[in-house]
Amino acid sequence: MWYVQGASALGSQANKNFISNAAFIVGKTGVVVVDALGSPALAKGLIQAIAKITPLKVTHVIVTHYHADHIYGLQEFKKIGAKIIAHPAAKEYLHSDTAKHRLAASRAELFPWIDENTTLIEADTWIDRDVALNLSGVDLLIKKAGPAHTPEDLIVFFDGEKILFAGDLVFRGRIPFIGPTADTAPWIASLKTMQDLNASAVVPGHGAAFKSAKEDIAQLQDYLIYLRTIMGKAVNDLDLFDEAYAAADWSRFEKLPLFRFANRMNAYNTYLQLLDVKKP
Repeated sequence: MWYVQGASALGSQANKNFISNAAFIVGKTGVVVVDALGSPALAKGLIQAIAKITPLKVTHVIVTHYHADHIYGLQEFKKIGAKIIAHPAAKEYLHSDTAKHRLAASRAELFPWIDENTTLIEADTWIDRDVALNLSGVDLLIKKAGPAHTPEDLIVFFDGEKILFAGDLVFRGRIPFIGPTADTAPWIASLKTMQDLNASAVVPGHGAAFKSAKEDIAQLQDYLIYLRTIMGKAVNDLDLFDEAYAAADWSRFEKLPLFRFANRMNAYNTYLQLLDVKKP
C-alpha cells in the first residue's frame, strides 16, 4: 500500500489543491486507488507515480465522498479506463447547484489547475451497503459510513494488511471540516465502528497515516463530542450562537492547524443541526 499526503492548508493555486490524501494498492491483476485528489494535474501525477511502481493498470477508484479535494482528479482515471465506485447519496450533490457553484468558484480561484475542462464524474458502480469485494486480486471491505462528514461517506478496509482508509471521517493533526450536510452523531458512531476494526494502520482523508488507531481517533471523537455538548446546551438553553461560542473554552483545540478558519463554522453548523433536531 502507498499513499500521498496533501498539505494541511486551504486549496490554492500554489498547492494545486493538493490538500487531501489518496492511496493505492497493487493487486494481482491491477491497481485499486482510494480517492482521486483535488485537480486533474494531481491525478496525472499520481497515475505517473503508480506507473513507476508497477506496470499494472489502475482498474478501480473508490471515492470515499464527493468533496472537491477528493474528486476533481476523477476524470484522469476515467481516461485510462478505471471504474469509479461510490455511494449513491452523492448523486444529489452531483446534480445540485452547490456542486455547480463550487466548480465555478474553483475554476476562478484555482486556475489553471481547475479550468473549463474540469468536470464532475459520476460513479460506474454505486454501493449503498457494506460489501466485501475482490478488486484486481485485492480483498476489500467497503463499509457505508454516512451520513457523517457527508451523506455519502464510505470507508475502505484492506483486509490483507488490516489497513483502514477512513476518508474525511478522520482528520489527523488539524481541525476537521463540518459542513452543512454533516451529521455529527452518526459521525461519532462511525468512529467507534472504525476503532472496532482494530486496524494496523489508518490512512485519513487529511494528515499523516498512523498506527495508534484508537488513540488518534479518540482525539477526533473528543472534538466532535465537545462541539455537540457545547452547542447542544446552547440550543436547550435557547442561547444565541454568538454568545455560546464566545463563552466556550476552545483552548485544547485552538493550536491545531486551520482552527481559525474552521472551528467557528464547525460550531455553527453543529448548532444549526441540533436546532433543527430540536424542532417539533
